[in-house]
Amino acid sequence: MDLFEQKFLLSMSSKVALLNRITTYIVNRKGKQMRPMFVFLVAKMVSNGEVKERTYRGASVIELIHTATLVHDDVVDDSNRRRGFFSVNALWKNKIAVLIGDYLLSKGLLLSIDNNDFDLLKIISVAVREMSEGELLQIEKARKLDITEDVYYEIIRQKTATLIAACCSLGAASVKPESEHVEKMRKFGELIGMAFQIKDDLFDYSDDQIGKPTGIDIKEQKMTLPLIHVLNNADKKDRKWLINSIKNHNKDKKRVKEVIAYVKAHGGLDYAISKMTTFQNEALDILNNYPDSNYKTSLELMVNYVIERKK
Repeated sequence: MDLFEQKFLLSMSSKVALLNRITTYIVNRKGKQMRPMFVFLVAKMVSNGEVKERTYRGASVIELIHTATLVHDDVVDDSNRRRGFFSVNALWKNKIAVLIGDYLLSKGLLLSIDNNDFDLLKIISVAVREMSEGELLQIEKARKLDITEDVYYEIIRQKTATLIAACCSLGAASVKPESEHVEKMRKFGELIGMAFQIKDDLFDYSDDQIGKPTGIDIKEQKMTLPLIHVLNNADKKDRKWLINSIKNHNKDKKRVKEVIAYVKAHGGLDYAISKMTTFQNEALDILNNYPDSNYKTSLELMVNYVIERKK
């Protein structure tokens, strides 16, 4: 990871001093680094500990493009904070933030093209397309509040799971191109991503101090699994009250608390936890097909971390 960080910072470098100042700011405030970790651990698991220069490039491309989407997200959401620090748009305004996002995206594309890593570029490009589609599908459905469970899974598959799937398939492709591992690991990553997003949804109903405030999804009219489940099983009167609360009273703190209490009382959280655990177990089943190694054990720990994390 230390070597990757050096290579990643180099992959961002520019002749423009302002750009370097901002990219250094971004790198110094990085998150958990889960995505590059998935790339390296999968690469090592499928190749008995071998990591190539291609693996480092693949991890850098993922981080460059993922960081670009985060910078753009903060502009779109008008968000001033990212992981407890000021966002790029808060410090340098929207125009610069959008240009930085574009720059990072182009650096990611060029890193692949300059090294003929077209298979890796395809994996990440598909992920970016799906992430955009997932976000837009969520916006479209939020307006009508008519999300079924299947549509919800499709949204989170595209919005969240597709990027973790790309990390895992890219890790495999970097050392064993065109092998059956590439698709196996893509599926593995997708399952983890599904569990990861459901865990995120559950935080909305938590009283603990975590990264996001309680009830924020309801305030933003995002339809999450606990809410979808109780809506689909509520009687006509309760359903009408729930929809009215989300549509017209989503800024009313007392009403949001009442919705949260209703979801908890009617099994919404238990249902979401059971679905999350199913995805977790399916991911672990895929790992069971691989011989034991430190890398496999680390991946198992990461799968369990996704479920047990506190923020």
